[in-house]
Amino acid sequence: MTNNLNSNHLNQFAASTADWRKTLRQNNRRTYFVISLFFLIYCGLGLLVDMYLASSTYRDASLSQLFTALVTLKIFPIATTIMFIIAAISLFVSYILYDKLMLMGTEYHEITPETAQNIAEKQLYNVVEEMKIAAGLRYMPKVFIIEADYMNAFASGYSEKSAMVAITRGLMEKLNRDELQAVMAHELSHIRHLDIKLTLTASLLANMTIMVLDMLFYNVIFSSRRDDENRSRNSLGIIIIILRYTLPIVSVLLLLYLSRTRELMADAGSVELMRSNQPLASALLKIQDDHVQNRDQYNDAYHQTPHENVRREAYIYDPLQAGIESVTSVSDLFSTHPSLDVRLAALGFKKKN
Repeated sequence: MTNNLNSNHLNQFAASTADWRKTLRQNNRRTYFVISLFFLIYCGLGLLVDMYLASSTYRDASLSQLFTALVTLKIFPIATTIMFIIAAISLFVSYILYDKLMLMGTEYHEITPETAQNIAEKQLYNVVEEMKIAAGLRYMPKVFIIEADYMNAFASGYSEKSAMVAITRGLMEKLNRDELQAVMAHELSHIRHLDIKLTLTASLLANMTIMVLDMLFYNVIFSSRRDDENRSRNSLGIIIIILRYTLPIVSVLLLLYLSRTRELMADAGSVELMRSNQPLASALLKIQDDHVQNRDQYNDAYHQTPHENVRREAYIYDPLQAGIESVTSVSDLFSTHPSLDVRLAALGFKKKN
């Protein structure tokens, strides 16, 4: 009955052929533009810190003179160097611990051919193995079942060798084999496109940028009275105060844009591997319908599971789109995923008039 219901829902859309190659190319360019922008912002902030520190030593130097001296290494950019060292160490540690963080707070167990407890779990492992071969991955991802009724899944791993996919029991039991295969193709596309490494890098740079900017901001506030005669330092102080209130908003918007871009890429990757746009479209509709129909139950389940905010961006479906709210930060006010209509349109399904 569920399959018939979902088929009826797809009948409300006009189907066409999706140009998944174009989607992959466009969103790949957008991704690297955003990543490059984050690196430039981080580098620019490092230079801003160095200029602020140098202005106390070279009190008569103008802003352009300080900038030129730092860029030409006449003044060594020590703050910028330290910031990049800290970022490199933080990324290394994050890569190592990321998988454990993603499963933290859930009740889960790993699926292997030996540990599969029933036919459904064996089928899940076989589906992942099939999609691994189709995607050309060299290593078999670890497969985890999360004991939850809501329908969701995510992938993790900073490389093919460390890759894993996790799927809730609700999703495994409520999708048919083709839909399950399409969802796994979507998740393995995240691994194949190095999405975890890219988004984790961007998130870490964004968070570190805000932390450094906060420290600089409070230094400006509490030292402003002592430096009234230093024009360069005062000008830098104004720039820092402006950035303190604008850069966090810019960072959130860029991260949301990056997340939505990678979701569309993974959707296109699923079509590429499945050679059909219908299974993923059907799965996405079924997942949303299930969340809407069980909103209150799932709202409690998401809220009672610790660290859901860590997994939210990685999920194939953002619960916020079904009215399930989890506002713990500014970024949680916005969906990390494109709307279902946008995703279906990209897959070649547009609502009939």
